[in-house]
Amino acid sequence: MTRTIPSYSWYVLGVLFAVNAFNYVDRQILAILQESIREDLDLSDTQLGFLAMGFSTFYVVAGFPIAWWADRGVRRSIIATGIGAWSALTIACGSAQNYVQLAVARFGVGVGEASAGPAGGSLLSDYFPPERRSTAFGILSIAVHVGIFLGFALGGWVAQAYGWRQAFLVAGAPGILL
Repeated sequence: MTRTIPSYSWYVLGVLFAVNAFNYVDRQILAILQESIREDLDLSDTQLGFLAMGFSTFYVVAGFPIAWWADRGVRRSIIATGIGAWSALTIACGSAQNYVQLAVARFGVGVGEASAGPAGGSLLSDYFPPERRSTAFGILSIAVHVGIFLGFALGGWVAQAYGWRQAFLVAGAPGILL
């Protein structure tokens, strides 16, 4: 017999869903904006590739100490700190005046985003019993696709209408509120 899940557990899942979706909006937005950024900042293909590779490297490397921290710290605070950092740094990407500023901001986004997975998964396990976790994690995983869709659709629309810098602002601002 399965236990009834308290409504607060569903609330936690909803918040983590939003965090995960915005994680992917901020992660994917560079892909849709890269041609506009290339033209404005006069970047090479190598520089654009390094932005993506550097982001991934910082994300992976930061994930280990953040996972260790999530085992010992207050996971809700770790997630809040991470989303605040990656959202502010996403906004900072829109203010970049050169390649180095953009790279530093993007690499910082990677570090901030590394908080969502370990701390979020661990936190979700506290609110759902083992027999219901697959449902909770399945719902949480849908946020990845929602975030990618929003990053591309919203990022492309805002960039076309208002410019690539505004697209970073629009992508980062909801995370600050969240």
